[in-house]
This record gives sequence, C-alpha cells and structure tokens, in this order.
Amino acid sequence: MTHHSIAFGTATIEYELIFTRRKSLGITVHPDQHVTVRAPLRTSTADIEAIVRKKGGWILKKRQEFEDYPPAPPPRRYVSGETHLYLGHGYRLVVSEDKDQGIRLANGRLFLQTKDKNDLARKKKLLENWYRQQAKIIFAERLAVVYPSVAQFGIPYPEMKIRLMKSRWGSCSSKGNINLNLRLIQTPMACIDYVIIHELAHLKEHNHSPAYYNLLDKLLPDWREQREILNRVQVA
Repeated sequence: MTHHSIAFGTATIEYELIFTRRKSLGITVHPDQHVTVRAPLRTSTADIEAIVRKKGGWILKKRQEFEDYPPAPPPRRYVSGETHLYLGHGYRLVVSEDKDQGIRLANGRLFLQTKDKNDLARKKKLLENWYRQQAKIIFAERLAVVYPSVAQFGIPYPEMKIRLMKSRWGSCSSKGNINLNLRLIQTPMACIDYVIIHELAHLKEHNHSPAYYNLLDKLLPDWREQREILNRVQVA
C-alpha cells in the first residue's frame, strides 16, 4: 500500500493505492473521508491517476456527504443518571413511575415519568416525542431568524419538515422544502442555524460547487467552525 495525491480543481485528493488480483479499478470513500484505490496488478500510475481524476467530482461529493453525517450514537438505557443532550447542553435523566406520563426540563435535569420504568421502548418514545415538540418550536423560530439574511439572494421561504434521519443533518428538495434531522435539537443553537442556512443555500446552488461555498461564506462566515462543532457532537 502506498499513498498518492492528485490535484482536482482547487482541491487535493489524497488516496491509498493497493494493487490486487482484480480485473478493474475500484475506488472507496470511507466514513472518515479517506480514499482507497484498489487497482489490478501492473496498472500504470498514469492510468490510475487519470481514473481518479475522472472520478474526482464523485469522490469530493462522497466526502462531503460523510462530512455531513451525524456521528454514531451510543447505546441508551434511559435510566436515572444518564445524560441526554438538549441544545448542546447535557442534562441528567431522572426516571420515575407515574400514571401521568411525560417529560419536563427543570433545575438542570430531565424528568421522565412513565407507567413502567422497565419499559425501554416506552421511555425512548416519551423522550423522542418531547424532543420533537421542542424541535417544532425551536426550528421554526431559527428559520424565521436566519431567513432575512438569505432573502436578498432570491431564496424563497421554505416549508420545513422534521425527520429522524440516520445519515444526514438536513436535506432539501427540488420543490423548495427543507428537512431537518430531529437529532439536531440536541446540538447547540449555532449548529442548528448552520444546518438551516446550509440547506437554504442549496435552494439557490443545488450542489457543492465553488458558487455554493461562496454563497455560504457570505451567509455564514464562520460556517466551518460550526461544522466542526457539529461533527464532534454525539447524539442519540
């Protein structure tokens, strides 16, 4: 295995090269964004570089997709003492049995009342319902706050939907709608703003082209910092 790199536009694509007994060249972009190229024995370096360069746009797109993935969540038991995130802050869970089921946030703790403390599915559902209620309010408020900064670029006010997504913080549709991951309610407010602006910018620039990043720089100069924070958050 050897390490190589090529220039692709303004980007540099680094990759690991492995020669194997295969008939065709294969390129893999891994979740940590590193790239592996597996090539047939005796394939020339020039031929390999030509193929990698030809697939450069696809490689950068896949790397961007992985960069937008939420980190894998840790397993949850929904027991007293467990910490759960809300707007970037950790709150200890206090679980009790009560006929009146629900969640409330008070005194720096999340109080979860349920009919059966041993019913994991019920406790998970109660907490997710509470997160969804908060997300509907907070996401709508943040969209209203950030929208004026994008209106000048002719971006229409979108319909917003909240979804539980495994692999994206947000997405947008050709109809001008934006979808936000329910788990985003667990991240800092500035990260919520970043994802909303990220998707609003896509309503004007539909791919990750230089024009898109130029627009994002104008809308949110510190977007890279917010993306780094978001990529370190572990939600569940």
